[in-house]
Amino acid sequence: MVKILIPKERRAGESRVAATPETVKRLIKDGFDLRIEAGAGEDSYLPDTAYEEVGGTIVTDGASAWAEADVVLKVAPPEVDEIEALKPEAIVIGLLDPYREPEMVQKLAAGRITSLAMELVPRITRAQSMDALSSQANIAGYKAVVLAASRLSRYFPLLMTAAGTIPPARVVIMGAGVAGLQAVATAKRLGAIVEVSDIRPAVKEQVESLGGRFIDLPFEESGEGSGGYAKEMGEDFLRRQREILTEHVGAADVVITTAQVPGKQAPRLLTLDMVNAMRPGAVVVDLAAEQGGNCELSRAGEEVEHNGVLILGPVNLAASMSHDASMVYARNVLALLQGMMKDATIQIDLEDEVVAGSLLTHAGEIAHAPTAERLRGEQS
Repeated sequence: MVKILIPKERRAGESRVAATPETVKRLIKDGFDLRIEAGAGEDSYLPDTAYEEVGGTIVTDGASAWAEADVVLKVAPPEVDEIEALKPEAIVIGLLDPYREPEMVQKLAAGRITSLAMELVPRITRAQSMDALSSQANIAGYKAVVLAASRLSRYFPLLMTAAGTIPPARVVIMGAGVAGLQAVATAKRLGAIVEVSDIRPAVKEQVESLGGRFIDLPFEESGEGSGGYAKEMGEDFLRRQREILTEHVGAADVVITTAQVPGKQAPRLLTLDMVNAMRPGAVVVDLAAEQGGNCELSRAGEEVEHNGVLILGPVNLAASMSHDASMVYARNVLALLQGMMKDATIQIDLEDEVVAGSLLTHAGEIAHAPTAERLRGEQS
C-alpha cells in the first residue's frame, strides 16, 4: 500500500497544511495509507483527532515517517534534512518555489526524488481544480483589502450621517489577475470607489463586471503572457504607465499592488515620486513584496512610513487565513493526485500535459526546462 505523509510545516510563518481531514478521507477511500505528523494541522485549526476520525494515522517520529514515505504532500519547500531522509523515487508535491530555491532543486534531483511544483501546474481548463496559485492569490487579494481597511483612518463606504456626509474611500488596484480581481470585489463590497490598472486590455471587461473602473493606458501591445500570466513589459511602457497612474494614485486612499511575473523580479509600478504624490494617511499594500516589490519603498515583511503614507509589504498573506487557505490548497493537491492515480498507485505519465508541466525533478534530472537552464547559467 502506498504510504502518503502529511508533515508538519517547518518554515517560519507557514501555518497551512497540505491535506485536511476531508482530503485524507478521500485518499484513504482510494486505497492509500495516510500518515499525518502530529500537529501538522494545528495551525490551521485542524486537530490530530480530526484526522484520526477519518482513518488517518498520527505519527510522532518525523524522520522515520519521511524515510518510509512513498509520497509527501507539502505546502512550503522541504528542508535539506527532509530531502536527505527520503528514499530514491519518492514523490514530493508542494509549492516548491523553484525560482528562489536552486539548492533545494539540485538536492531533489541528486536524491532521485520526483517532485511536482504546484505553482507550475499549467493554466488550462482541465487543471483549474489544481490551480493552487489562483486559490492562494484569491485569499491574498481578499486579505489585502481587509488589511488596508484595518489600517486606514477612514471609512471605506459612503456614509450619510447627522453630522454630515462622509465620502467613500478611493482604492487603486494595480494588476487585475486573480488577487487583483478579488481585491476589486472585496473593496466594492466595502463600499469604496475602485480603479484598476493592468497591462492586459482583455481584463477590462472583468474589472467592470465587478464594479471597478478600468484605467485606460496607451496600449501598443498587449501585456498578455502565456498561461494567462502578465508578461514583462519594456521600461518605456512602464514609464508611460507610471505617468498616467500618478494622478490616480495621488487621489487614492489605498493602493494595492499585485503585479508579478513568474521567475522575474516584480515590475516597479509605484515609484518614490508617486508615493510622494499620495496624501498623508494613505495606505499601500504591496502583494509583490517578496518578489522585490511593485513599490519602490516596499520591504518584505515590514511596514514603512514615508511622508505619512503607510507602505505594507506582507509575506505569505494566504497563510494568515490558514484554515480556508489549507482547505482549498488541499483540494488542489488532491485534484492533481487523482489525475495521477491508477489502481491505488501514483504513476508519473510524462505524456500527460498536467504532469509534464508540473514536474520539477525526475529520474535524477531537473525536468523543468527553465529551471534547468537557469541553474546551468549560474554554474557557468
